[in-house]
Amino acid sequence: MTRPEQPASGSSTPPVVPSIPLNAEPVRQDGDASVGSLVKEVSTHVSTLVRAEVELAKTEITAEVKKGVQGSIFFVVAGVVALFSLFWFFFAVAEAFNQIWDYQQRWAGFLITFGIMLIVAGVAGFLGYLKVRKIKAPERTIETAKESVAVFSRGRSDAA
Repeated sequence: MTRPEQPASGSSTPPVVPSIPLNAEPVRQDGDASVGSLVKEVSTHVSTLVRAEVELAKTEITAEVKKGVQGSIFFVVAGVVALFSLFWFFFAVAEAFNQIWDYQQRWAGFLITFGIMLIVAGVAGFLGYLKVRKIKAPERTIETAKESVAVFSRGRSDAA
């Protein structure tokens, strides 16, 4: 069973989703099918439905990831341009400090700018260290995974 596709934003045609064909339903009379054949049909239909849903999810996620990658390229370009622009900004800051002091002490403006840059980098590094230090293991996920393994291993030993 396939769902009608919604057109992606900005595109005029919907993405092509490969469909999984359903088995043709045999024509039967009332009370003609056994319980076993009905269970087989139900499991076949559930399996087909699950495969179709997984395929649909993969298609939709792939399309969204592509949009995200394309958008992130612009953020990377903007970040690189901003990073290279900082070089000129710091030269301007150093020259501004040089305007405050006499021309013979031009080195002082660059030294002060360098010191400010080191202080900002140190503070940012320290704040990053504090954030990273707080990272912990996903304890609830580990606990539920252990419980699931225990349940499945108990079920396997009960069946044997």
